[in-house]
Amino acid sequence: METTRTTGLSAMVFPGMGPTPFATVAKFLLVNKHARALLTTADDVLGYSVFDRLRETDGDYSEAAQVAFLVTCLGMAQWAEAELGVTPAVCTGPSFGAKAATAYSGSLSFAEVVRLTADLARCEHDYFAQHHSDVVTHSFLRTPPRLLAEVLRELEELGEPYEISCYVDEDFYMVSLREARLEWLQQRLRSAGGLPLYTMRPPMHSAAFAPLRERVEREIMRDVVFADPALPIVADQDGAVLTTAAEVRKLLLDGIVRPVRWPEVVASLQRQGVDTVHIAGPDSMFGRVRATKRAFTTVDLHPRLALRPRPRAAAA
Repeated sequence: METTRTTGLSAMVFPGMGPTPFATVAKFLLVNKHARALLTTADDVLGYSVFDRLRETDGDYSEAAQVAFLVTCLGMAQWAEAELGVTPAVCTGPSFGAKAATAYSGSLSFAEVVRLTADLARCEHDYFAQHHSDVVTHSFLRTPPRLLAEVLRELEELGEPYEISCYVDEDFYMVSLREARLEWLQQRLRSAGGLPLYTMRPPMHSAAFAPLRERVEREIMRDVVFADPALPIVADQDGAVLTTAAEVRKLLLDGIVRPVRWPEVVASLQRQGVDTVHIAGPDSMFGRVRATKRAFTTVDLHPRLALRPRPRAAAA
């Protein structure tokens, strides 16, 4: 955790969700009072023990894994407010983090976001079992724009559909494509000095998933009533500052079909005078890339931080 002295505003950043081992969050969920309270609410909303389901269920993006990640991120944000005196002026959340930002901002209650997260997980599982089952989203870095353009042009020449799903940094991207071309993509990137990372199933953030967006709006969002956020949210798709209920609702729906553009979020936060970002939850990406490190003092609010013994005077 960096402790550089700052004079500007701070932002609470809820990271996108990646593979999170059970051991990474288990003790925090059981021991931290903020997480325990949130977990109790989640259990009441869903009618089962999220902790037990997380322990018993395989899959990086299962329903229980998503709810547990939501609880972890919001628990860390509450801990930071109580123990570190964090008072952010704005919040944001790339990809999955937009759900946590929706709850943190007050646009939906935590209970409503838990229910929404579970409903979305079930809907997405059903959709991708029937459609686009051959599509994955692959992340890679050390790939400057010129190299990326070459690789994508070659995909076009092969007649392969693709879409950039996430612009993480100037050399860090996620691309959705057919799994049959995944090995080709990995080998092509390696041969040019790129570094393939992680493959996501199900895929995410693609215009091809417009039918899923329509289904979510029709079946899940229809009766969800959003409020104007008490804390502005910076949209992960274009850096826009959202202050109305309608904008937050659209943010979550558009997250299905529009790519994440993290550099635009960074630029937007800078324009608002933010110089410190608190990354609330397990993060291996957005708080670590050069775009973030160059622009801000970053405070990594990983669950292990809340589990460390704190000096008695500091705790008081």
